[in-house]
Amino acid sequence: MSASSFLRRLFGGGPGSADGAVQQLLRLCDALIAESSEYTNTALAREAVDAYEALDAAGREQFFDILARDYSPSPDAVMQSASAYHAEPSPANRERLFASVEPPRQELFRRLNMAPGGTAALVEMRKEVLDGLRAKPHWAVIDGDLMHLLRSWFNRGFLRLERIDWRTPAIILEKLIEYEAVHAIQGWRDLRRRLEADRRCFAFFHPQLPEEPIIFIEVALTRTMSAHIQPLIDINSPVSAANCDCAMFYSITNCQEGLRGISFGNLLIKQVAEELKREFPHLRRFATLSPLQGFRRWLEQKRVEHPKELAMLGKLDQSDWHQSEVPDALQRMLVRLCAHYLLRAKRGDQPLDPVARFHLGNGAALERLNWMGDISETGMARSAGLMVNYVYWLNEVERNHERYWRDKEITASPAVEKLARECVLAAPAEKGAAA
Repeated sequence: MSASSFLRRLFGGGPGSADGAVQQLLRLCDALIAESSEYTNTALAREAVDAYEALDAAGREQFFDILARDYSPSPDAVMQSASAYHAEPSPANRERLFASVEPPRQELFRRLNMAPGGTAALVEMRKEVLDGLRAKPHWAVIDGDLMHLLRSWFNRGFLRLERIDWRTPAIILEKLIEYEAVHAIQGWRDLRRRLEADRRCFAFFHPQLPEEPIIFIEVALTRTMSAHIQPLIDINSPVSAANCDCAMFYSITNCQEGLRGISFGNLLIKQVAEELKREFPHLRRFATLSPLQGFRRWLEQKRVEHPKELAMLGKLDQSDWHQSEVPDALQRMLVRLCAHYLLRAKRGDQPLDPVARFHLGNGAALERLNWMGDISETGMARSAGLMVNYVYWLNEVERNHERYWRDKEITASPAVEKLARECVLAAPAEKGAAA
């Protein structure tokens, strides 16, 4: 932002495209950047946050357009600082270069964060920026600055792990019902069953968002590794915490859209596993019962590419295809296609499936595929009813993590590897190995 545009807005001029409410917010923002008194800064930040929250959708769009255009670094100032540092790489010149490169937006966001509720306002601001990014690609600079700061403010050192139970304040329990994104919670009776003695729920909280879970995970304590989701979320299932040897992570939900892209899940799963191991030393296995978010969509694409080989999948066009006895040949084909999808379908050098990327990247092993693991309408629509178990072997997590990121290797059980080799879409060399 140039000095002239700063002074013009500060003393009442400004872009003709900004309406009165936006213009007032911009004056507050510029005054906030210019102010050195911490007390005055806090008061200005409060006013600026209130002014932002009072804007309608059109006003926020104007505000974001101006933030992207006028609060970026000056190319001339960056060039001058870079030339000075190149000529004399002194600490003083380096600091000037850093100062010239940093967008004024970042300092504005830091100061807005000083207001009561400022952190929540900035998280919500990023959500709105993300929602509009497709239509307004130039807002990407705002997203980048907010992401940079939010990653620092929401690092593990600031997060607090809490167990959620029936004694947790109702305002937080209501948020769980609202946010649950994997297996919807059907009211208070359903929620209470998910918090019984053979269930656990943990969430990360941040000091600036005390009544807002950042992410939460639901766990079922079972006697064996579960293959089907419906018994785990059945509100009438018997409560039994005795002789449980397996902790099943069956749902993990990121609650704040404005924090998208900041990784919390890997920290949460590992810390929850440690907490459960302390509470239940006899637990032998920590596993997930996970959906395959894009499997059905991938199947439809492959049907177009391989109409002859996958002609049998035409049965899936019938909405009730799974409600009568499914032919063995179709079941075998779908399970093998699922193994191929998880192990061979890629986005770059990583698995195409987002849930697979998450768990495998965290160091889990792909253990088992489960036929008709989720027979709900959602489960049939997204994954033809299939679900997958990823296992977190605590003494192997770090090694699996390194293999995945360094060598691009997926740790999978021999049974799943065999299914992938037998898939009709497998490469000829794989089919030969399977034979």
